Amino acid sequence: MKLIANIIGATGLVGKQLVQLLLKDNSFDKVRIFVRHDSNLSHPKLEQHIVKFSEAKTWSQYLKGDVLFSTLGTTLSQAGNKEAQYEVDYTFNLSFAKKAKENGIENYILVSSIGANSKSKVFYTRMKGELDEAVEKLGFKNITILRSPSLLGNRKRKRLMETIATSTIWVLTKIILKKYRPIRDLTVAQAMINAATLPNYDKTIWEADEVFELA
Repeated sequence: MKLIANIIGATGLVGKQLVQLLLKDNSFDKVRIFVRHDSNLSHPKLEQHIVKFSEAKTWSQYLKGDVLFSTLGTTLSQAGNKEAQYEVDYTFNLSFAKKAKENGIENYILVSSIGANSKSKVFYTRMKGELDEAVEKLGFKNITILRSPSLLGNRKRKRLMETIATSTIWVLTKIILKKYRPIRDLTVAQAMINAATLPNYDKTIWEADEVFELA
């Protein structure tokens, strides 16, 4: 039986790779994306819904099928402030996860972040940790949280400090801390698909280097 996939964050770094892989994957019959603006994508398997993430009435009735993939997230600079970033990374993600469960979707695959911890003193990692804990409580039959390390890929907006940091991390992790080496967007996308089609019901959170194994 072929699967129906739902994706939020479909136009982001990992999301774009995920969409393309799913469109080519014969295990999936339909790929449904929820976006704020037209993605300009066209494919017989693709179903696009332009929505307002803050207004469930614009998307809740379409959120049906077998799996919800989330790569939704933003940066502090893009959001403008912590409150706006929290709304995207936490509130929107949790709203979709809750509605997915209510609508009978039993598989949920989330891209989190390395270091996610609800007790962290760092805003970003604390926010990610809070989301991880919240979605774990929703009761999905299969839930996979990928705490991926720094991402490598072609971004629309180049981030100078991130580029410098990633280059430094790549050198250090290649030599010293292999566990935290950066990971390509395509690798994370493949790991997400594997989590949905080859679920490991005994394991929920995949940390850093484990994401490579899952892919």
